[in-house]
Amino acid sequence: MLIFGIDLITGSARSRTVQPKYALIILEDGIVIKELSVSLHRLIRLVHRHQPDIIAVDSVQEIAPRTQDLYHFIEKLPSKTKLVLVTGGDRQAGLIQVAARYNITFDRFDPFAEARAAAQVAGHGAGAQVVAFEKETEITITRNRSPGKGGWSQNRYARKIHGNVLRHAREIEHELQAGGLSYWKKEYKAFGGVSRVTFHVREDRNRIPVSSSRGGDVQIRLSGKRLDRIQYRPLSARPRYLIVGIDPGTTIGIAAIDLDGELVKLQSSRQMTMADVIELIWSLGKPVIIASDVVPMPFTVEKIRRAFQAVPYTPRQDISVETKYELAGKFGYGNDHERDALTAAIEACRYWRHKFSGILKRVPPGVDLDEVKAGIIRGHSLEQILTDRRKPARVIQEKKPEVSLDSSDERVRVLDGTVKDLRVLVSDLQSEITDLKKQNRQLSRKISEMKNERQKGINTEPDIIKRDQIISSLKHRLRQEERNNKKLQRRIKRFKEADDEEMPPGTMTIKVLSDLSRESFRLLTERVGIHPGDVLYVKSLVSWGRGIVHEIVKSGARAVIVNGKAVDSITKELKEAFLHENLPFVISKDMQIRVKGEIGTCDEEKFMDALEDWAEEHEKFVKGKGEEMLDSLMKEYLAERERKVR
Repeated sequence: MLIFGIDLITGSARSRTVQPKYALIILEDGIVIKELSVSLHRLIRLVHRHQPDIIAVDSVQEIAPRTQDLYHFIEKLPSKTKLVLVTGGDRQAGLIQVAARYNITFDRFDPFAEARAAAQVAGHGAGAQVVAFEKETEITITRNRSPGKGGWSQNRYARKIHGNVLRHAREIEHELQAGGLSYWKKEYKAFGGVSRVTFHVREDRNRIPVSSSRGGDVQIRLSGKRLDRIQYRPLSARPRYLIVGIDPGTTIGIAAIDLDGELVKLQSSRQMTMADVIELIWSLGKPVIIASDVVPMPFTVEKIRRAFQAVPYTPRQDISVETKYELAGKFGYGNDHERDALTAAIEACRYWRHKFSGILKRVPPGVDLDEVKAGIIRGHSLEQILTDRRKPARVIQEKKPEVSLDSSDERVRVLDGTVKDLRVLVSDLQSEITDLKKQNRQLSRKISEMKNERQKGINTEPDIIKRDQIISSLKHRLRQEERNNKKLQRRIKRFKEADDEEMPPGTMTIKVLSDLSRESFRLLTERVGIHPGDVLYVKSLVSWGRGIVHEIVKSGARAVIVNGKAVDSITKELKEAFLHENLPFVISKDMQIRVKGEIGTCDEEKFMDALEDWAEEHEKFVKGKGEEMLDSLMKEYLAERERKVR
């Protein structure tokens, strides 16, 4: 672990004339590597160069006298680097007292000694991390240059800049989707594209697959969302207290949050046993509440609660689905099981938070609030918790039960003899196993040597090597041809079935696509084939793209019929894609569609009527595009004339 310990030598961060100087101690795995005297600017450069895990200070006032300065300082740090206040968080203690807990002494008049002590104390896990930003990152994509006052190519120049901003925003959105990150975005439309795009991502900066940059027409900036007030989170290795919500069933859902309501773990699985669940919860911390979202508590959840001797929580009545969406939607979840478990944990946290509000005001300084909350949940009073805290911990050793056996008891004697014989047998078997392992290693070594000698003999004959390569290549080609042969036979069989099937009069043949995806189009092409003049019928519009529309046009298909039940899924972009490609796109209204596998039939007369309606709609679309083009040309002409007149 790499730790930077700093302490002020001269100057002050508040001064505008005298720049402060700091004593910097670089500690790696408990060993001092360097001792430097640096300015604040050089300190930031060294932090970015070495990427330390912790920056340890005994007072944040030495580096950031105001809250805004502290926000700016933490924002400059790398995402993996923590700013740790070794003297504590909201309730602080002197560095001498903190160091004495770990038997560390130093000269308090020497800044380098204080910096070294701060780094060593932080390495032992003391202090609190200074947290200034929420688990949310804002990505802003804006113009890097202004379009200017204008000129002959003003519109083209603005379109280029705004188009580049839009292109970078789409690339970043694709990377966020590929990383499975949840976000929401806001766009500011501009001529030819967008002038500004903002993404709000619910992740830390180190999880974002994008970095701040500036160049050309576009600049990208990453910034965290500031907390309302600076928080101090202890670095203690003590297991944290948890509120765990469990949703039992074939797929079990587990949600763990701390006593402040922060999400610690959210998981669901079909393979976990009860022992696995208990082990997972124990690895996260110490659960004080096990919660369920239904009444009464299920037997599985009750068994897990008894294993931890935790306090049960069930709501007064089963939580409604609307309430679950409202409570769990702030955190995000993968399925209904995670949602129900997370809702149970949040509801329990909200119930106990009201009980804590009045009691915590009476807690004196220097007391761990989590310990107080856990004691209150277990039913102890505040006075009892504080009294038990002052008493020294007593170690109670459980005595092993003593069983006295009578030597004259024949049964005990027989059992003792049996145990003795078994121990001898085990010893013999272990020695035999050791010998067999040794013999096995020797034989394996001999076999390996024989294989190497045989391989050397084979490798010396080039004709044998060439023959083996030819055989391997021919076998690979044979397997490929056999697979192609099977595919072609299945395809011929489907063609024969489609040709032999008799169609009722007044109907026509259609070929069926499950949806508008490349995979469905490829499968239909392999199984039945798509020829010029074919009519395609699409069952669902779950997915589509302009590329698949272009592929259908290249195949020579006559038209595309959409299932009438999927009308709600038809978007303006989908319709414009078909209009742009001049591919008829009609709805199966009263066409009497009958589907059998990849082949179906429809009413020919109804289809022709729908085709005529489509032709009229396409003619209107072409006219509209022409009018839009004329309007654009006219506007450009008038603007050009106005500039010339001026």
